[in-house]
Amino acid sequence: MARKQNDDLLIEDELTAAFLSDDSLMSDHTTPAAADGNWDDSEEEFPGQLAVDVYETEDKLVVKARTAGVNKEELDVSISDGILTISGTLSSGDDTDATNWHIQECYWGEFNRTLALPVSVKEDEVEAVLKDGVLTIKFNKIRQEAAKKIQIQ
Repeated sequence: MARKQNDDLLIEDELTAAFLSDDSLMSDHTTPAAADGNWDDSEEEFPGQLAVDVYETEDKLVVKARTAGVNKEELDVSISDGILTISGTLSSGDDTDATNWHIQECYWGEFNRTLALPVSVKEDEVEAVLKDGVLTIKFNKIRQEAAKKIQIQ
């Protein structure tokens, strides 16, 4: 389909193609609802993923995570063999029994994140600080010695 010059809006077919892959299109052109016309209402509990930033300075490896609304008593941070795990619970602080949600975008409940650290660190030399809703974990890096030339005889 031709588009007019300076037309920044996607036409319906382009919009559909942008969001649906060939695998997700159904051959009978029905909606992705269950065969009986109802969505699957089963509620499986999956812990939320925690977004992190990981970067290096000259002598430190730094991991930052936005944990606004989490008390430090509800956070668990551990490291073993270069694998960092951060987990906790995010409470809305509201125990009201809602009967009719209009919008629910905020995640409340358990979360976790496990990641392999990209460089070797001294696991016993770590600093973790929770300030203004940001968890910052700083590790001292292990300096890797330059490879030594081996003389062949």
